[in-house]
Amino acid sequence: MRTNRAIRTPGGLSVRLDVRAAVVVALILLAALIASVVLIGTGDFPIPAGDVLKTLLGNGNAGQEFIVNELRLPRVLVGLLVGASLGLGGALFQAVSRNPLGSPDVLGLSQGATAGALTVIVLFSGSASQVTLGALVGGLVTGLAIYLLAWKQGVHGYRLVLVGIGVSAIVTAVNGYLLTRSTITEAAQAVVWMTGSLSGRDWTQVWPLLWLCAVLVPLVLANARGLRMMEMGDDVSNALGVRVERVRLLLLVAAVLLTAAATAAAGPVSFVALTAPQLARRLTRSPGPNLLPSLCMGATLLVTADLVSQKVFGADQLPVGVVTGVLGGVYLLWLLVTERRAGRI
Repeated sequence: MRTNRAIRTPGGLSVRLDVRAAVVVALILLAALIASVVLIGTGDFPIPAGDVLKTLLGNGNAGQEFIVNELRLPRVLVGLLVGASLGLGGALFQAVSRNPLGSPDVLGLSQGATAGALTVIVLFSGSASQVTLGALVGGLVTGLAIYLLAWKQGVHGYRLVLVGIGVSAIVTAVNGYLLTRSTITEAAQAVVWMTGSLSGRDWTQVWPLLWLCAVLVPLVLANARGLRMMEMGDDVSNALGVRVERVRLLLLVAAVLLTAAATAAAGPVSFVALTAPQLARRLTRSPGPNLLPSLCMGATLLVTADLVSQKVFGADQLPVGVVTGVLGGVYLLWLLVTERRAGRI
């Protein structure tokens, strides 16, 4: 079955359209929309999906507008943006490293953001906004350290993964030390943040993530062609006119920013960045980085996991990071078994 079609624009430019990938993206977005509407209506004061839609369109009563627009909609939007950022960031790391295990969870970026947050909590007793800033700085510093340590006439996939695993081990030890220095109250606050949760998120977390995605997502998608060529190898890419190191550095910076911002907004939500690109690739059956499907899959995974946690355990009884951690851990074991059987590890 042919899934690729060439579409000619009025200016004579030919654009290739992967029909299967487009259908998959549309279905994933539909699933994200349905999960979001149901999630907004879920809680101590349940609201039917029809009333949620009416309220979002401005036709709800005063009580519903307050619950939907002020309490639940920001939380869902943060979930969508965090999931999209992690899905896209994971796809970029896996494409650059050419390794299905090359995700922020494995490379140590999430642990670096956690170290920044713990430093603010334990050493400075910082506020929520200061903790967010500390997590962002910690993720960026860790990403820079990994890049510099992995550099040797360029950054190559397996070296990036190995350096990331080493940095992750070091930062995890630092995080453990910081927890031993904390008081009971600080430790409780730190553990809640480290689990990864969407509870209590409001519009102050929505706008920074939205602006960041509005800038970085088009930038990343504009370089998707160069990233696809880089999968054929640096020599071939250079011969085709791709400035490999420039594109690689740009996309790595974008991936670090997306991951650090997502972690700062919701804590280190586990395994979304690892599983979303792999699930997107299996659904589209398309070679290449699958950036847009991974972005959509990450958003859908996170809001669906939050919906499952609230439906099964009650509102805010189980942080979403626990659900994604369990599901992602099972998927990681399955991926390792599959890769071993295929003789790739």
